[in-house]
Amino acid sequence: MSGLFISFEGIDGVGKSTQIDLLIKHLDELGRKSIRTLEPGGTDLGVEIRHLLLHRKGEVAPRAEALLYAADRAHHVATKVRPALAEGTDVIIDRYLDSSVAYQGAGRELDSIEVRNLSLFAVQGLLPHLTILLDLDAAASLARRSKTGEEPDRLEREKVEFFEAVRQGYLDLAAAEPERFFVVDARQTIEEMAAQIRVRVDQLISKND
Repeated sequence: MSGLFISFEGIDGVGKSTQIDLLIKHLDELGRKSIRTLEPGGTDLGVEIRHLLLHRKGEVAPRAEALLYAADRAHHVATKVRPALAEGTDVIIDRYLDSSVAYQGAGRELDSIEVRNLSLFAVQGLLPHLTILLDLDAAASLARRSKTGEEPDRLEREKVEFFEAVRQGYLDLAAAEPERFFVVDARQTIEEMAAQIRVRVDQLISKND
């Protein structure tokens, strides 16, 4: 039996990493084999692409940005995600193709359908069984990130209006695919969010057993 494929989405600062850690712990307690990965940067090649996208000095044209994300995704899925799923391992991924539709589509104002189709081509149509969208308004997410003291990357330096557009792009995606998306209010406490996610994931496990 193949593993479950679960993606976490949301604008920067919503707490994806923390919730992924907690979900991995829950899956371990259930006796399930799982791995966590991320985009961009889930493979050796992806690390190099991540540097080009997020830490290289200078601008990256929006279409070039979308193509670099798609290249990272194509290699990542072919060499890491699909093999793990085929072995029966659950794959928990920090960002997937919905990030491209939200960030490069809504945020960069490219054609969202074209961006989505590019990613679907890259991954040969592979979609997550469940996409968990941690939803938070842009001003609150920026306030959270400012408290970390970390140097923002190229995307994190965008203005609040950019992140509001990205957030709306995510909400539009969730409304269009309610069966795949599970929207969680990221204003809640860490444990409140984690509890809701555990319930939803347990339902998915029961359905697929």
